[in-house]
Amino acid sequence: MLKAFESLDKKICSKAKLLLGGGGAMVLAHAFPLSTMYIDALFYKSPITQADVFDEIQEVANELNLPKDWLNPHFGTFLYTLPQDYESRLITIFEGKHITVNALSIEDLLILKCFAGREKDVPHARVLIKKLKNIDLVENHLRKLIDDHIPKAREANDFFDELLDELDL
Repeated sequence: MLKAFESLDKKICSKAKLLLGGGGAMVLAHAFPLSTMYIDALFYKSPITQADVFDEIQEVANELNLPKDWLNPHFGTFLYTLPQDYESRLITIFEGKHITVNALSIEDLLILKCFAGREKDVPHARVLIKKLKNIDLVENHLRKLIDDHIPKAREANDFFDELLDELDL
């Protein structure tokens, strides 16, 4: 993953920030032993977008024998669910000449996993909970989202509660 960021950094000419979520953040920022060929990241607070550097992203895929969609922004679907101060918890995992890559905290990754709520998210959510430093942040935020009538908040909270029960926490 770091080689991919290094290669992309060499290919683009504009400053850019990437927000890293999913398995990539779990591996690079939090040392989880996962294997993935995909990087869940999106350009944010940048003058360029992923579409602007599509050709460069494809060149990196070809060079490193990665899938064409190795850099995908799909996790961005649930960014609206994060606490407003999530940026205060970001962890910088790569800083090149042009690209800075910031990863989400364990708490914020867990919130996204709860909202995704898929069966395949359960193992990741379990290990995130075990490494969680601020369980109150997650619990209080999920409850606030329910109070604010955010779609899927109750389901996300139920997902979280079921995992806590399962782990006897």
